[in-house]
Parts: sequence; structure tokens; C-alpha cells
Amino acid sequence: LLLLQRVLLLVASDVDALCACKILQALFQCDHVQYTLVPVSGWQELETAFLEHKDQFKYFVLINCGANVDLLEILQPEEDAFFFVGDSHRPINVVNVYNDTQIKLLVKQDDDLDVPAYDDIFRDEEDEEEDSECDSDGSEPSEKRRRFEEAVIERTMKRRQRREWEARRREIIFDYEQYEYHGTSSAMVMFDLAWIMSKDLNDMLWWAIVGLTDQWVQDKITQMKYVTDIGILQRHVSRHNHRNEDEENSLSIDCMRIAFEYDLRLALYQHWSLYESLCNTSYTSASLKLWSVQGQKRLREFLADMGLPLKQVKQKFNSMDMSLKENLREMIEESANKFGMKDLRVQTFSIHFGFKNKFSASDIVYATASLMENIEKEGPETTNFIKALDSLSRGNLDKLHQGLDLAKKQLRAIQQTVASCICTNLVISQGPFLYCSLMEGTPDVKLFSKPVSLCLLSKYLLKSFVCSTKNKRCKLLPLIMAAPMDVEQGTVIMVGIPPETESSDKKNFFGRAFEKAAGSTNSRTLHNHFDMSIIELKTEDRSKFLDALISLLS
Repeated sequence: LLLLQRVLLLVASDVDALCACKILQALFQCDHVQYTLVPVSGWQELETAFLEHKDQFKYFVLINCGANVDLLEILQPEEDAFFFVGDSHRPINVVNVYNDTQIKLLVKQDDDLDVPAYDDIFRDEEDEEEDSECDSDGSEPSEKRRRFEEAVIERTMKRRQRREWEARRREIIFDYEQYEYHGTSSAMVMFDLAWIMSKDLNDMLWWAIVGLTDQWVQDKITQMKYVTDIGILQRHVSRHNHRNEDEENSLSIDCMRIAFEYDLRLALYQHWSLYESLCNTSYTSASLKLWSVQGQKRLREFLADMGLPLKQVKQKFNSMDMSLKENLREMIEESANKFGMKDLRVQTFSIHFGFKNKFSASDIVYATASLMENIEKEGPETTNFIKALDSLSRGNLDKLHQGLDLAKKQLRAIQQTVASCICTNLVISQGPFLYCSLMEGTPDVKLFSKPVSLCLLSKYLLKSFVCSTKNKRCKLLPLIMAAPMDVEQGTVIMVGIPPETESSDKKNFFGRAFEKAAGSTNSRTLHNHFDMSIIELKTEDRSKFLDALISLLS
């Protein structure tokens, strides 16, 4: 379909979208499809990009954006424009689902979308005006009156039925759209497409793995969904990466090998020191309560229990004694169990380039996300996007290493902010939710004006707060986090995240709640993010907005 057409590729700013984009670019290259790539970080940019390009293009591919709103309503395209939407945001807008002509959804066949039935939400405009003109043939007046009365009764019944149907429709739509959540990673869906076309390469498989890992790192999907999808990818990995290839090939300098493994849930530990990684991984830091003196003492006891000398733990992982590294995973796991960290092992994949470069999938996620939200270089937004996209190609190890350095800074900043929020009791219970606001002038506050970084901070903070609070009720609450967005314009960025519970289904009700609260208080808000649970808001409207949320959710 797309072979002779130029395609406009609109890609959201998240790692899964970048991975899906890389797979699609590779497929387009295979088939010599011409395309133009435009990064879009929110609805405003999406609309602008569409308006700028709609005259030159008929085909638009949207990655991780566009599914959860009525696209045709927002973009008002011509009738000969076609949209291919690969977006993990759920629920998908019902109009997009049932529009067969202009909108093609790219979803996996076994993805359960839970869409309401067509007849429950759409009805043909029936001939409301049922032959109101009763035939004025020459029949008796009494006959005429009887027919007229029957018509009136019938019309009243029809109106009542319509009112009932509309009330039921509102209820169905409300239930369907109430919670926001995520479906299968877009990179996995694109890989599936490549596989069906028999064009799947090992590189594409690696991007699919990174896309799924991004969903796991950002806590967008349940553990169950993650493990299921890992299983699907594992079959592809064993198909692409046989061990018994001829010897010289398996050691060539530019070869690439993907392996499944049970790895430690420690951020970037192979490119950092073990000590730094333990301190800056949310799971270990929250479990050991590292923001307290007691927590630091427990960390030292934990290291002593493993028999690891501080000198070894604090130097670069690569420089540690081989004898210690040999069975490090087993040692750490055994001690972690004693210290109440039962989930320190995680199923994941790693990649080897040539002899010495080894990365785990989560390393790539942290590095790419940090490049994308890099605040150090002032310049056009798109340069960060292009850099992040490039870092995913195996030829660009220097960019990847730059990303890893940025990611370490980011994780340190998050951990320090979490510690200061907890030690100064900045997390307050507002009744139906917890609330934490970062003040202007807090260290690293500029980093948290970016959505991915702010979401990561919120999730780390909620995990740590749940471990630190004695209040049972507070452990079950969701969190709203606010940070200064643009000081000159006086705006804050706010994100709402679901409760941190073992059985959490990761469904988020804040998107709808934010819309309602903004509407009822006339707060000046901007719902510009593809995630509905992130909004921007004028600082002086914040308190009335929060009051409305409290009464709405109580």
C-alpha cells in the first residue's frame, strides 16, 4: 500500500516509540519507502506538524500518539488522508476503533481492547420525523384522530427509548474511558509486523526488547504482562541467536548476540560501581531505606553479609576482582533474601557487540531516555530526539556512553530528591491521594520539568514513601506530584500515578479526574501530553484545582 507513497512519520518522545520508529525505518529502507520523520512531544506539536505537512502527504504513521482521542475530530483531515496508528495508550477512542476507512490501528491480534459493542454507542439517525403528516385522505374524522393519537404515543415511546439509550451510552463510555493504561509495546507490535513480512532482523528484535523493557522500567505494565511478553520475545531470540554457529563467526568483531538472562535489578551496575548502583536503584534504596542513618547501616550490613569489601564495591564494576564477579549474582541474591528483597532477580536480555561491549536492555532504556530529556544543552528540542534515536544504533557507542553518563546523573538526582522529600516530610496526605510539590530552587528541579523524568521521580518517591510510612491507609494511596514547569510563564507540571501495591493493575484514573477538576474550576490547564495523567497548570490556579480534585475523588 505504501510502496509508491511518501509517508509522514510522527513519533512521540518515549523510548518505546523510538524503538518502534527504528524498526519501521528499517522496514521502509528494505522496501525503498520515502518518509519524513517528525518528532512530536505533545498534542500541540502533533497538530502543528499535521497542518504543515498535510498538503504534501496522504499517508501518516503515528507512533505512541493518537489512539486515545478522536483523531479525525482533532486534525480535521481531508477524506483521502489515511492514518496508521501504532500506540500503546489505552483505552483507544471508540471512533478510531470503528472508523474503517481513514484510521488503521496497528495492534496485536491477541490484544484485548475491551471496546464496547458498536450498537451500544452508535445508532443511525433514525427517521425521527416519522410520517408526521398523517395521510389526509378522505377518511372519517374519528379514524383520523385515532391514528393521530397512536402516532403521538409511538413518538413519545421512541423519545423515551432514545433517552434511556443515551443514558446507557454515557455510562458505557464512562466505564470504558475511566482508566488509562498501556497495551503491548509499540516496538513489539512493529517487530511482529516485520516478522509476519519475514523481514525481521536481530537488530529489530533488540529494539523490540528495549521497547518492552522501557514499559517495565517506567512501570507502565503489570509484572504478569512483562513476563508474558518476555516469553514471546525469548522464542524469537533463540531463533535468531543460535549458539552453535561456526566458531569464527561467533567471535567476529562486528557480530551481535542477544542472550536471555536472569539479571540483577540494579540500575546500570555494569557501567557503574556496585555501591552507586545499590544506592541509586529505587528497589534497593526503598527496601533498605537508604535516606536514613539506619538505612546506611543496613547497607553496610548487607555488603558484609555478602563478604564484599567496601574497597571492591566502590570501584568500577569492570575493575572488581574476577573472583568476586564470578558468582556475584548468586551471592547478592542470597543476601538480598535475608534483607527482605525477594525480587532482586529479573528476567531480561543482554546484548554483546563484538568482544567487549555488553549492555543489558535496561541500560539502553536509561541511556536513551536521558539523552531525550537532556537539559544540559540548550538547542532545538529535536536535537535531543535525534541523538537518542541514534544512540539505539550499534554503530554509535559513543552516544550510548554519553547517555549512560547522563543516566547516572539523573538517577542520582532522583535519589537525592526522594531522600530530601522524605526527610523533610514533603509528601502530604490530602485525603484521597498523596501530594508532593517541588519548590522552585530545589536542586535539579529543571530536570523534573520533563515528563519522563518527573514520572520516574514520582514512582521512586511513592515506592520509598510506602516503605517509610507507618500509616497503613497512606500505603494504599495514589500520588500527585508537581514541579515548576516554566517560571516566567508561571506554570507547573503535574503527574498522577496509581497506588504502589503488589496487585496493582497499573490503571490510572487521574487523566479523567484532571479533566473534570479543571473544567469545574475553570483552571487554566493545558492537556498537551499523550499521557492524560500529565498536565500543565497555572501556578495560581493550583490550590483551587487540588481542592476540586479532593472533593471529586473523596
